[in-house]
Amino acid sequence: MAAPTQKNNKPGKPGGKEAQPLIIAKTPAEEQRLKLEKLMRNPDKLAPIPDRPKEWNPRAPPEFVRDVMGSSAGAGSGEFHVYRHLRRREYQRQDFLDKISEKQTKDEEYLEKLERNKEAAEERTAKRRKKREKMKRKKLLAKKAKRETKSKKEGDDKSSESEEEDESKGEDEEEEREAEDDAEAPSFIMGKK
Repeated sequence: MAAPTQKNNKPGKPGGKEAQPLIIAKTPAEEQRLKLEKLMRNPDKLAPIPDRPKEWNPRAPPEFVRDVMGSSAGAGSGEFHVYRHLRRREYQRQDFLDKISEKQTKDEEYLEKLERNKEAAEERTAKRRKKREKMKRKKLLAKKAKRETKSKKEGDDKSSESEEEDESKGEDEEEEREAEDDAEAPSFIMGKK
């Protein structure tokens, strides 16, 4: 029995992959479609994600410069190009430092703005919370006053009136305690934002 053959009639493992026709993308959309198709053929395989390019950093300035040269008087014609190159590198380094300092100041300004916005939002929520609590107290007082007027109108039966007052007092005291607990509890416990 003969061994299976691959291309060029070489013996080896049977070919698992089928030869696919070469497709040349004519538009960027077609190129992207081909890449997606290639990725979706084997969904278990991880997609290649390129690393972020490293940020350019200038070479550090030399600690000690032995040959200090200028662009005029006494410099040979070949030295000017060396001087020009050193000058260009120093300008690049200074531009880089300027950009970094500008970026840092913008970042600080952004963080300060975020902090100001957060404080303003907290002030608004505190103001609204205070308003809600005031409305709750107002409703409780109105409810209490309504019960008192109702109990005064039903002054026929004193025994039933005293029982209702005891019950209403107990309920009112309980509601007042709950309102005080709500005011004292932190907002994250009460589900408020």
